[in-house]
Amino acid sequence: MPLAGKGMLLTSMDIDPDDEGDFNRWYDREHLIERVAIDGFLEARRYIAHRGSPKYLCLYSTETFEVLDSPAYRKALTTPTEWSKTNLARFKNMIRTIARITVSHGQGRGAVLGIIRLRPAAGSHDRLRASLRDQLDPEQRDGIISMHLIESDPALSKPLTNDPPVSDPGAGDWFVLIDATNVNAVSEAMAALAFEGGIKVSSGSYNLMWDLARSDIRLS
Repeated sequence: MPLAGKGMLLTSMDIDPDDEGDFNRWYDREHLIERVAIDGFLEARRYIAHRGSPKYLCLYSTETFEVLDSPAYRKALTTPTEWSKTNLARFKNMIRTIARITVSHGQGRGAVLGIIRLRPAAGSHDRLRASLRDQLDPEQRDGIISMHLIESDPALSKPLTNDPPVSDPGAGDWFVLIDATNVNAVSEAMAALAFEGGIKVSSGSYNLMWDLARSDIRLS
């Protein structure tokens, strides 16, 4: 089935090699569990780049878009653990996007994720969305499990750092997500897409590290 939720948080970052061991332990033993336990969160998926930048990527699905501006989520942001503070300070080249899931076709998740970052042209949002809705059809592509479009909210999409940029033209960017069984299928699908009403900013392919559903954790 298509993605169950209506909201998505996308985070991506680089980490210095000397810090990667602790960073991955924190993500795997604390951070994903902490986030998925927030009311309204459905699942989280961690990825590592096959060909792309930044190196690490995480997707969090939520029941509604509003969950990503809820008191429960804001409390988690403003009361990080000491382990979180240490690792958040290590993030480099961070992307943080709070988005609406506006197109979602297919069933299930793939072992490989293709991601395309798009910047809609002024006044062309409806045209770009309509074009992608027609193209994001996994049934026509071998090895493709599901295809999705997420549209960033410019006001909420910003890095969690003390020195955000004064102006971030990418805060309103969109992302095409392609769940696939293999890298070759991702490459073929990305090459076939056209972006009428927008420009491609970047693209990459990522391997799934692991995923966590809300039903997997014990809630107190």
